[in-house]
Amino acid sequence: MEEIKKLEEKAKIIRRHIINMIYEAGSGHPGGSLSCVDILVTLYFYVMQHNPKDPEWRNRDMFILSKGHAAPALYATLAEAGYFPIEELKSLRKIGSMLQGHPDNKIPGVEVSSGSLGQGLSVANGIALAGKREGEDYRVYTLLGDGECDEGQIWEAAMLSAHYKLDNLTAIIDRNGLQIDGPTEKIMCLESIAEKWRAFDWHVIEIDGNKIEEIIKALDSTKDIKGKPTAIIGHTFKGKGVSFMEWINAFHGRALNKEEMMKALEELV
Repeated sequence: MEEIKKLEEKAKIIRRHIINMIYEAGSGHPGGSLSCVDILVTLYFYVMQHNPKDPEWRNRDMFILSKGHAAPALYATLAEAGYFPIEELKSLRKIGSMLQGHPDNKIPGVEVSSGSLGQGLSVANGIALAGKREGEDYRVYTLLGDGECDEGQIWEAAMLSAHYKLDNLTAIIDRNGLQIDGPTEKIMCLESIAEKWRAFDWHVIEIDGNKIEEIIKALDSTKDIKGKPTAIIGHTFKGKGVSFMEWINAFHGRALNKEEMMKALEELV
């Protein structure tokens, strides 16, 4: 429980970074960044084997942010993990900054440039398949948006993952129920999303994606799954942690004004 409390506090810190970064930039995607923070914190500060002092360490576990518009969450996590100075976060989306609106592989800790939706699982497949064929022990994790699962390439990639029995691969779906045009079930019905992944011969786990204890249990259990990849469907709240942003689609892709920024930071103390 002490470890979980530390992770929860780290998640609060990262959420504060996200609010400040997007306010300073005057643009960005706060809703989907806030929803996936607990997942990223659990990966980088509890589950994954990685080394900020040696980002290219051969045996590192690898993470691909497929829903690249949530880059502020990844950047804040990487900075807190020690990949680059926290002060760099203030440069988000500014001319000359390495912190672009979507992840760029020039950033320490970012494996591949991403954000063209639908492609992250394919990239993760290639990395996981290479690991299998080369006898490496690393694991591969990718975070997908639920709206992103409208993309046909996701399901083509899902077939490949199962075909090659990539049990070193875990796809986490940020199931916050909202995409840019509105609720996912009105735009392109995904349910039953768990049964869809099972039909593609994946091991499927459903959890509360904003509860670190559940995320830990799910990610730990994937290491015992043999012969198939795992999909973790994390039910989350878009805008998680800020009351006036939760489940409000207007914050999918707009910055906060000064009053909103201050109110959000007050709630994240």
